[in-house]
Amino acid sequence: MKFLRGIYIVWIFFRYGLDEVVLTSSSHRGFRLTARIVTFGRRFRQPRGVRLREALERLGPIFVKFGQVLSTRRDLLPPDVAEELALLQDRVPPFPSEVAVATIERALRKPVDVLFTEFDRQPVASASIAQVHFARMRDRQGIERDVAVKVLRPGMLSIIEKDLSLMRMMAGWVERLSADGRRLKPREVVAEFDRYLHDELDLMREAANAAQLRRNMEGLDLVLIPEMYWDYCATEVLVMQRMTGIPISQVERLREQGVDIPRLARDGITIFFTQVFRDGFFHADMHPGNILVSVDPDTFGRYISLDFGIVGTLTEFDKEYLAQNFTAFFRRDYKRVAELHIESGWVPAETRVEELEASVRAVCEPYFDRPLKEISLGMVLMRLFQMSRRFHVEIQPQLTLLQKTLLNVEGLGRDLDPDLDLWSTAKPFLERWMLDQMGPKRLLNELRDEAPHLIRLLPEMPRLLHQYLTQQVHTQKAQDRELVRLLAEQRRTNRLLQSVLYGAIGFFLGMVVMQLVLHLRG
Repeated sequence: MKFLRGIYIVWIFFRYGLDEVVLTSSSHRGFRLTARIVTFGRRFRQPRGVRLREALERLGPIFVKFGQVLSTRRDLLPPDVAEELALLQDRVPPFPSEVAVATIERALRKPVDVLFTEFDRQPVASASIAQVHFARMRDRQGIERDVAVKVLRPGMLSIIEKDLSLMRMMAGWVERLSADGRRLKPREVVAEFDRYLHDELDLMREAANAAQLRRNMEGLDLVLIPEMYWDYCATEVLVMQRMTGIPISQVERLREQGVDIPRLARDGITIFFTQVFRDGFFHADMHPGNILVSVDPDTFGRYISLDFGIVGTLTEFDKEYLAQNFTAFFRRDYKRVAELHIESGWVPAETRVEELEASVRAVCEPYFDRPLKEISLGMVLMRLFQMSRRFHVEIQPQLTLLQKTLLNVEGLGRDLDPDLDLWSTAKPFLERWMLDQMGPKRLLNELRDEAPHLIRLLPEMPRLLHQYLTQQVHTQKAQDRELVRLLAEQRRTNRLLQSVLYGAIGFFLGMVVMQLVLHLRG
């Protein structure tokens, strides 16, 4: 079966002229000549990006998902290809409801009619990994609740493993074709995709991600995250609170309901920067299909986030480094940006700060003081990455999801309020965050975090101090004894050297006297 699947993939590869796309992407004359030969008599009316997208759609759900992930790597792809792949949506037909019901009953070990008071067998959404059904159920208190049931597609693991093995093989071919192919890092991209897919195949992981985000966002009245019903969650099935709202892409409907659209755009940026810089844990799949807006009177105008299969995490070092970079960008302090890149090791230490500063300035300066409708953050990133090749900048893998999410936020903001100035909106937030990190609040928070440890340690302080002082006394005595021993050894060495020197002098004088005596007798 794997062999037949490989043949089918190769046939699609040539059917859509992907061999021509790969060969012509190289600057090597030999590859371009080969492209003319292998494409002789074949005409391709569609642009390369369209052909690649259609080929992935023909190859099935896993390759569609791969195209979606690949579209986020704008540092690796030409702009036309990246834009076309970004059009890939979850166009996967639903699997039979009987299969969904059987999966639910197997995972939760109860009939559907027992688990739910109502269950809609017609799915409301179908994606490459799972599909969603609406239902009603009674909780532990006997209260009926509207829920959404997410069911994993059957047999996905085996399909994924087969397709991933073929992808790894093709990635190796691309890497060996040219230097440009190696720059694209196809094997790293496939490995990244592998990680995403296996994370999404475990719906318990998604439930845990949602619960964490829900806790983080409790104090911020800007976004709603569904509650997870843990008694009804398993690896293949996820039951959560049903959320109702208007898709954020339907701007006119939102205006008709009285939603403040410019404020909604600003709230989206606030949510993003809060998750990234305050929590270091952010929803990394914030495309319009996963975001609704509540029109319920109690939560009017709030975001509703869905689908938590992909989340990003940042360390304290990453957060501080990014915040300093963003702040320097917003202040147009390009020298500081260049210094941060060198200090972090992203660029070689021998890189001249002035040259890197000038390149960053040339990329970013034209985009300031413009409304969002005149700014393409994607193009800014593309130009930065193109500039980075000159200075051998290594793109950090832990920031890939952040780059993807930032692009999603840009698109979201442009759809809602084209006049939104992303820079000026984000700058005050980052400055407050930096002040919190460097100011007295940070010190108080660290003292608070360390207080339990210090309280436990305090009774032991006298004993530890006594041990330290005693150890210091013993160490000093040992050092004194060692010094005395070394001095005695030095004296013995000096005496030995003196004896050798005196002997040598005596021997020399004896030889001189003997030569004089022999001379006088002669």
